[in-house]
Amino acid sequence: MDRLQSMRVFAKVVEQGSFARAAAQLDLSNAVVTRHLADLESHLGTRLLNRTTRKLSLTETGMAYLERVRQILQDIDDADAIASSHAKSPSGTLRVYSHLGFGQLQLSKLLPHYAQKFPDVVLDVTLSGRTVDLVEDGFDVGIFIGIQKFDVSMISRQIGVTELLLCASPDYVKRHGAPQVPEDVSHHACLNFSFEQLQHRWPIKGEDGITTNIPVTSKMVSNDGELLRQCAMAGMGIMIRPSFSLSDDLVSGRLVRLLPDRHLGQMSVIMVYPSRRLLSATVRSFVDFMSSQFPHPERDPWLKI
Repeated sequence: MDRLQSMRVFAKVVEQGSFARAAAQLDLSNAVVTRHLADLESHLGTRLLNRTTRKLSLTETGMAYLERVRQILQDIDDADAIASSHAKSPSGTLRVYSHLGFGQLQLSKLLPHYAQKFPDVVLDVTLSGRTVDLVEDGFDVGIFIGIQKFDVSMISRQIGVTELLLCASPDYVKRHGAPQVPEDVSHHACLNFSFEQLQHRWPIKGEDGITTNIPVTSKMVSNDGELLRQCAMAGMGIMIRPSFSLSDDLVSGRLVRLLPDRHLGQMSVIMVYPSRRLLSATVRSFVDFMSSQFPHPERDPWLKI
């Protein structure tokens, strides 16, 4: 019994919902596919699939087994792809999607280093705040921020977390004072991102660990984080932005952090690519490069103040 091949057959039968379609996909006969499933169930001593003349369904054991089988097959394909990619040099065009703000403020610092390391790769980079379908839109890899949605069937790797920070310019603080407790935020002019859940109330965790939704008054609302950042630096009001978009401003003193002992939440920064299987040397080079830049994905690498 070729147990690995039987696992592939099992996964394909579930994916296609049919022995015949799985057989056609794998270029096997129906009888061979049936034999692989029978041998696998015999080896395990349990039924994986319930079969009727019209429908296939997973047993409870089959569901649990399928999850592990898919991971095993993915890891094997990944190992093969790594070995194959080492025999080739990264070259050609790499199409990258990135969240707009992250691309402008962080990816812009990283890409020159990648380009120097891989001179034969041509970068085609799209920055946007809209939801994209990597496969449908033809991207090789994408960088998403926690609130963005992506196809969960994709391979995803967290490269970091970004803390949400409350900040304002030194001039604004000089003129209006800094909030001392979360409730003080209600009395300030707020520069608000046009995300409906934040337009009227900002969630701020108190010293007791309880999150309170603080009512806010918006001086301005915009869907562009860079515009909000520029207006905040000009002293127009206070704002909440992720740490990756504020780290340089906080270090330089162009902005100051408010209520630094309070937690406003955090978001994951996630690298996504369509498949580990036969990953090209070019895509692999970018995935490995980005991972090397963020060796502690559970931390916020931009929170320096």
